[in-house]
Amino acid sequence: MSRPTTSQDVGRTARTPGENHRWWVLAVIGLAQLMVVLDATIVNIALPSAQADLGFTDSNRQWVVTAYALAFGSLLLLGGRIADLVGRKRIFLIGLVGFSVASALGGAAPSFEVLVAARALQGAFGALLAPAALSLLTTTFTDPKERAKAFGIYGAIAGTGGAVGLLLGGLLTEYLDWRWCLFVNLILAAVAFAGAVRLLHAGAPANPPKLDLPGTVLVSLGLFGLVYGFSNAESHPWSTVNTWGFLLAGVLLLIAFWWWQNRTEHPVLPPRVVLDRNRGASFLGMFIAGAGMFGVFLFLTYYLQQSLHYSPVLTGVAFLPMVFIMIVTSVTATNSLVPRFGARPIVPVGMLLGAGAMAWLTALDLHSSYAANVMPPLLLLGLGLGLIFAPAMSLATAGVAPNDAGVASATVNTSQQVGGSIGTALLNTLAGSAATAYLVGKQATPGNMAQAQLHSYSTAYWWSAGFFVVGMVVCGLLYPSGKPVIHQEGDSPPVHM
Repeated sequence: MSRPTTSQDVGRTARTPGENHRWWVLAVIGLAQLMVVLDATIVNIALPSAQADLGFTDSNRQWVVTAYALAFGSLLLLGGRIADLVGRKRIFLIGLVGFSVASALGGAAPSFEVLVAARALQGAFGALLAPAALSLLTTTFTDPKERAKAFGIYGAIAGTGGAVGLLLGGLLTEYLDWRWCLFVNLILAAVAFAGAVRLLHAGAPANPPKLDLPGTVLVSLGLFGLVYGFSNAESHPWSTVNTWGFLLAGVLLLIAFWWWQNRTEHPVLPPRVVLDRNRGASFLGMFIAGAGMFGVFLFLTYYLQQSLHYSPVLTGVAFLPMVFIMIVTSVTATNSLVPRFGARPIVPVGMLLGAGAMAWLTALDLHSSYAANVMPPLLLLGLGLGLIFAPAMSLATAGVAPNDAGVASATVNTSQQVGGSIGTALLNTLAGSAATAYLVGKQATPGNMAQAQLHSYSTAYWWSAGFFVVGMVVCGLLYPSGKPVIHQEGDSPPVHM
């Protein structure tokens, strides 16, 4: 008589022929995740060069960034469910190939329209790739100690990918050409593809779930409405239907989605995945931290280049200390701190450190130096983000049923991506309004314009600090106290809210 398939069985099928190859699997998955995350920022530094080459307007350039975020954020849950249905290795490979083709199309784009279409296509295949990567990691590393190490590294990659994108974008734009910011994905994807073919096993659940088509349509359109509405707020007043109309539609569609998920037999996002306290807190924590984190990448990049006149390469290098401290902290948090103390004190402390770092950045002025004024708050932010991302990503997928691994992975990716998209659009709008308000009654002299920029950056930092404070309160209330006790769904009941 055969016994039922458990998550440990699925983990074994996802593992490589030799147990020591698991860490090579992590390298392959980490490389794919880095490619997806850095593409959210790598094009930012290349935008001025691309604009000069293709001749598009200032009002249109935001769509080079927004097209990627829209497709990626709105299709992630669908991508996660497809990985559960079809098989994670297969979807991982399809995502890599599709991302490569889209990157090649964007790099060779002869016009603005082709570039935007390619970026949207990148986002769509990224929505397949990211949840497949994380669910493969979840089913490959089932030993608690190894899982902690793996997720520490993976969380650091996810959190620092944006900064790596800024550095790589600066190097490629300054020394080669802006098109290489897209062509570089062909190299990364080729290495990841070769490793995936050699190392990954299929690892698909024995009883894959059915696709919830109505739920998929509702959540995809709802997320699209939210991200598109906040993106429109950068160029349209909040009172216009292009802004509030899409936001309202997005909220209503997501409410309808949640109503449907509690009634359908095969939900795309089963309520049991979200209602586990560790996972629910992790999803919200990733959303809030994503909203606050992208503020520093965007506005500090502008500050370093426009106020302190750093080159694109030097701007990217300026973020490296933050990346280093975040990697160290991520591994330490998942290996030592969370197993000993639980997530409740660790993640909220990370949020508090993030808030402190953002508040510290408000003191920057035209005469600030990097060593004394920029690097210290960046190090503090890296410390805080390391305490947030790796523990949240690990707990967001821990104990999930085998046939829900893809959708749980997609949900944590969606939380970070949608949070980052909404945060970037909202902070852009607030910063622009602050700059306009500062110049009221003043002459548009170079000195006043520079001060208006500083005022806008400071406003964005204060709001980012507020996001982190909210995250501290939310995570402090939602995470259960004590050491994390992971109940494997399908073996014993999960802990619900």
